[in-house]
Amino acid sequence: GFSHLDLKLSCSLPSVDAVRVYVNSSSENLQYPVLFVVRQQKGVLSWQVPLIFRGLYQRTYNYQEVSRTLCPSEPTPETGPSDQIIFVDVASMAPFNIAYELLVTRLENFQLETNKAFNFTASPSQPQYFLYKFPQDVDSVIIKVVSDAVYPCSVVSVQDIVCPVYDLDHNVEFNGVYQSMTKQAAITVQRKDFPGEQFFVVFVIKPEDYACGGSVISLQETWNVNRTWNLQRTKNLQVTIVPSIKKSIYVQAMFFSFLSFLSFYLGSVVVAFVHYIRCVEGFYKNRSGIMTSSHPITASTPEGSSYGAIDESSSSGGRQLSSPGCGLPAGSDTDSSVEEESDFDTMPEIESDKNVIRTKVFLYLSDLSRKDRRIVSKKYKIYFWNIITIAVFYALPVIQLVITYQTVVNVTGNQDICYYNFLCAHPLGVLSAFNNILSNVGHMLLGFLFLLIVLRRDILHRRAMEMKDVYTLDYGIPKHFGLFYAMGIALMMEGVLSACYHVCPNYSNFQFDTSFMYMIAGLCMLKLYQTRHPDINASAYSAYASFAVVICLAVLGVVFGKNDMWFWVIFSMIHVLASLALSTQIYYMGRFKIDLGIFRRAAMVLYTDCIQQCSRPMYMDRMVLLIVGNLVNWSFAIFGLVYRPRDFASYILGIFICNLLLYLAFYIIMKLRSSEKLLPIPLFCIVATAVVWAAALYFFFQTLSSWEETPAESREKNRPCILLGFFDDHDVWHFLSAAALFFSFLVLLTLDDDLDTVRRDKIPVF
Repeated sequence: GFSHLDLKLSCSLPSVDAVRVYVNSSSENLQYPVLFVVRQQKGVLSWQVPLIFRGLYQRTYNYQEVSRTLCPSEPTPETGPSDQIIFVDVASMAPFNIAYELLVTRLENFQLETNKAFNFTASPSQPQYFLYKFPQDVDSVIIKVVSDAVYPCSVVSVQDIVCPVYDLDHNVEFNGVYQSMTKQAAITVQRKDFPGEQFFVVFVIKPEDYACGGSVISLQETWNVNRTWNLQRTKNLQVTIVPSIKKSIYVQAMFFSFLSFLSFYLGSVVVAFVHYIRCVEGFYKNRSGIMTSSHPITASTPEGSSYGAIDESSSSGGRQLSSPGCGLPAGSDTDSSVEEESDFDTMPEIESDKNVIRTKVFLYLSDLSRKDRRIVSKKYKIYFWNIITIAVFYALPVIQLVITYQTVVNVTGNQDICYYNFLCAHPLGVLSAFNNILSNVGHMLLGFLFLLIVLRRDILHRRAMEMKDVYTLDYGIPKHFGLFYAMGIALMMEGVLSACYHVCPNYSNFQFDTSFMYMIAGLCMLKLYQTRHPDINASAYSAYASFAVVICLAVLGVVFGKNDMWFWVIFSMIHVLASLALSTQIYYMGRFKIDLGIFRRAAMVLYTDCIQQCSRPMYMDRMVLLIVGNLVNWSFAIFGLVYRPRDFASYILGIFICNLLLYLAFYIIMKLRSSEKLLPIPLFCIVATAVVWAAALYFFFQTLSSWEETPAESREKNRPCILLGFFDDHDVWHFLSAAALFFSFLVLLTLDDDLDTVRRDKIPVF
């Protein structure tokens, strides 16, 4: 049959009239649905009853009640009040009569107001949308939607004033910006994106919850693709539109970010000035003391040879004496010769000499600083040049990729691609969350400042070397700055890559944010080990190759680590074996060969030392450290095997950080046991590091989003800004972690400054 209805509605200025059509049919016959066609001045809207939705595995859902809002007409000042005519056609091909109900109503609350909450109900067959107009003094607003119930899954969309409005599950993604939602959603909308300075907010309920993390339909239930379900899926929603922050807040946030970290530059200048004044005073005191006293015991080894050996019977040999670490000019006697490795005898006997020296029970720094300083420095400078190369080749494709991600988000309007904290995501230009990017400026500024501090020390050290300063040549820890430069570059790159990751944080680019964290932790451990073992530290090539393996494991862990038990078994075995191999190298100072015969030799050592005679370990301090370290790493391996944490990247980072903290604690304890001192600056840096790291980790664990879950589930963790109305908890983590890493680097840089006046044959190795 066919029915035709003419409806005449009048609308008056200045309101916007919207009409809602409700239809209901008792017929469930899918072969003969009732067809409804609504014709308006600007468009045609049609649907059928029962209304059918298709879900996963071709599962179908039908609804007998359908309610749709017609595209509204707005009277203009030129035309004035007018009548709106609507034609409704009802038809069916059924050979029998079908009863239906039709109800047309005028919406009383169609236009949303600023800062006023509005409650309503929606379902898959009865979507809702409302109009919002920007007030004169508002350029940006945040649409906040909340619901008490997690399910049913829904979609919130912002669309321009265009008819027809896309308000069904199969077409809501065709226009505008949209998010999936369980309990809350938030969309920031800017006036400049809507020429008419108004938009529709559309609410659609999905027929299934799979998109929001709900249970997947079992295959047993999908054997009949024609099976239909008529479910009552209604959801109570509340929408509130509030003004976003003003442009002045952006300016304040930028000033705060830069000034906060520029204060570190000011503090460094003050410390450097105080150090310079003390050096000048110490220099003149030394000069007056030289007139009445002899030089201290110095090395008399030929220039260019091993500078770690001390000859107490010799005099200073004409070398200059000044305050340690100051490098004040006192004449120049520059040795322009540069030795290469080819200048030295490389006969096999040197290997036996290494065995004799490095297997002594009590080692001193002079035993492990026998190589030529220039060659060792070149070896450590490779760390610096290699990390620059890695940074360039890593960063360029990363930047290109995240630009593509941001472009896709802006073009498609799909805000489920990126896992922001939408309640505190402030856009700027094409960037959706500028605050998450700005908060990484601390890593770059403090990384550059650390490079300047290291460069200053390097210049002073070179100047002292040119003057043949006795304290520089024969006293204190040998100064090699290659690893420090690499650490500074790594800190800056962590800021760059973290900013890139936060352009569009998601499952596919998580490694951008963590790769250089692994490298920073590894470089810190290498630097700590190099301090007392300058001749036997790992080469840059093997170190970076190890970091590459760790990053590969991190990627594989995120891809396969969720449900694959075999991956965790293999990873735990690799972890334990790597810990044992590294422990063996550390315990025997690199004199234990790692080859196919390692297991036989290890079994022999265990049998002779532990079973046959149960002798005391030859290197007790090292043994204690390695036992504790292996227990910690084995505990991590067992924990991962049993619990299989979902955030595999953070799990590996936790392993690195725990090992670094363990080694640093061991180093400081052994330093104090050896009657060495902690000067005020390193002591201050240690305290500052502990305090700032504790505060930073507190904010780190305030989870605001999670790419391990669906976008809708991630948004349940979203929270408002906490700092200046611009930065959220994760931004504060960025600020504090940058400061904490900077102080951590300063600890490593200044920890052994008290040894600058101690001869190297008196400095123990541990």
